[in-house]
Parts: sequence; C-alpha cells; structure tokens
Amino acid sequence: MAEATRLVDVCLHEGVNLFDTADVYSDGLSETILGKAIAGRREKVLISTKATFRTGPGPNDLGSSRHHLIQACEASLRRLATDYIDIYHLHGFDALTPVEEVLSTLENLVTSGKVRYIACSNFSGWHLMKSLEASDRHGWARYVGHQVYYSLIGREYEWELMPLGLDQGVGALIWSPLGWGRLTGKIRRGQPVPAVSRLHKTSEQGPQVSDEHLYKVVDALDAIANDSGKSVPQIALNWLLQRPSVATVIIGARNEEQLRQNLDAAGWNLSPEQIAKLDRASEVTPIYPYWHQRQFVERNPLPVPLPEKNAN
Repeated sequence: MAEATRLVDVCLHEGVNLFDTADVYSDGLSETILGKAIAGRREKVLISTKATFRTGPGPNDLGSSRHHLIQACEASLRRLATDYIDIYHLHGFDALTPVEEVLSTLENLVTSGKVRYIACSNFSGWHLMKSLEASDRHGWARYVGHQVYYSLIGREYEWELMPLGLDQGVGALIWSPLGWGRLTGKIRRGQPVPAVSRLHKTSEQGPQVSDEHLYKVVDALDAIANDSGKSVPQIALNWLLQRPSVATVIIGARNEEQLRQNLDAAGWNLSPEQIAKLDRASEVTPIYPYWHQRQFVERNPLPVPLPEKNAN
C-alpha cells in the first residue's frame, strides 16, 4: 500500500493524473488499492475503470446488460471509495446485449453523476461505429475514448480503428505499449531471453510476432537509442505519443525506478527521420481490404503516411 501511494505521489508531481484500473484486475483489489492511494486528493486525479468481463460464477456476472453494468459500477464506486468515475470503459463488446440497452444504461449512469465520460475497449470498427450511431440517434452520451492495443510490433490499430477515431473524435488510450514486454530492451538479436523474466509468460499470452520482425524493430530502436541517449522503451513510448488519435499511453510500472524511466518518454520528440526509421522497420502488409485501399490513397488518405521503401 505504501509503495502504491508513493507511485501516485510521483505521478502527480510529474504531471500525470490519469490512473487506469478495472473490476477484474486482481478480483477488484486493484480498485481498492487505488482508492486508498488517492484518498484525500480525489479532485486531483482522473480515474478510469472498466466493466463487462466476468466477475463471478452467476449468469449475470458478466457482459454489458443493464443488470450487470449497474451492479458493476456500484461495486467499483465502493472499492474506489469515490462517488463518481471519470472514464467508465466497457472492457469488451457484448454481442448478446442490444447496443441500445448498453448505451441507455451508460447514459443513466452519466446523468446520475456516477460517471463523467464513457469509453470502450477492444472493439472492432463496426462495434464502435454501431454504438456511436445509436448514441447520436438517441441523443445519448457517446464513447469519447477507445482503449486499444497498439505498439511498434502491433500496428493493426492504424488500419481501421485509427481512421475511425479521427473521423468520429474518439481518442485512443494505448494498453501494452511495449508489445507485451518485447520492447523493454531485454530481447535482442542473438541473445537469449533473461532466465528470470515475465517475458516467458507474456510471449505466450500476447499476440504472436515473428522473431525476425521483432529483431528488425529492436535493431532500429537500438540504433536510435545509441544516437539519442534514450532507452529502448522510452523511444518506443515516444513514438506512440506522436501518433494520430493517441490521447494517452498506459504504462504499468512495478516500482518507482521503472515508473520514472517510463515518465522520461515524454517531454521530448523523436525527429521525423527517427520516426520514419521506426515506421519502416515496423511496417507489415495489412490484411484485406486494407492493402487494397492503399492502392487508392487519392480518395482514401492514410492517417499515417506509408514509409518510403528505398530510404536508408
């Protein structure tokens, strides 16, 4: 508890005031600890938490039904020891509950003062657009944020969700910005993964990335690190902070040292040449229809320009 409070102290001193959690993180303990860590300074912070995933064995202990969302929100408020949540995310899309039921429930939470803004997470493009259309049609609160996976080794967000976010005014909150731990600087070409590392577990859980593609990205990060004096993770985070539609990057620090290192990813910018180098190293051919749409950029402009193939 003391360390959690200390990390909040450091964040506030450095100008970071948004803290993200969820009801399923450690079975609600994450919310409880955060609530205690911000006690006495609630007005200085923004809290983001999430619902939808299963929280118990019962048939109504999951999803985005009216029953579950009201129950989940009240439980989160109690654990966080607050009377309002700044950003309330749906952790995933519930295809078995009508979007009108979901959004009318969220609208009631907003008008009651229990939630300030609503957001979503891990939605497909059509999930998000269908929801936004329903909100606009009924005059309800609409999603203002989308918590998504996006990193130098996972750029699928750019294919559809980024253009959608820019078009509809939905900001991105990036989770796992270091590619499930692969961009921490601990993995390099020709070197074994450290014997004691969470990478052994996260490499199995996270999206698969070929070794060659990962090494190509890390080689580019290492080259920029050598030139700039910044660390590999700082460069990877800074690259994200400069991408279109990105509102914030969510970092998960285990201790104060790691937190301060990650915070140093802000306050400076990679040069256009360095960004282009990283873009080239991390570029992959998208799936259909996105590769086809790139043949018609005169009427389908890309939010991130394609890297020049012959550049050094």
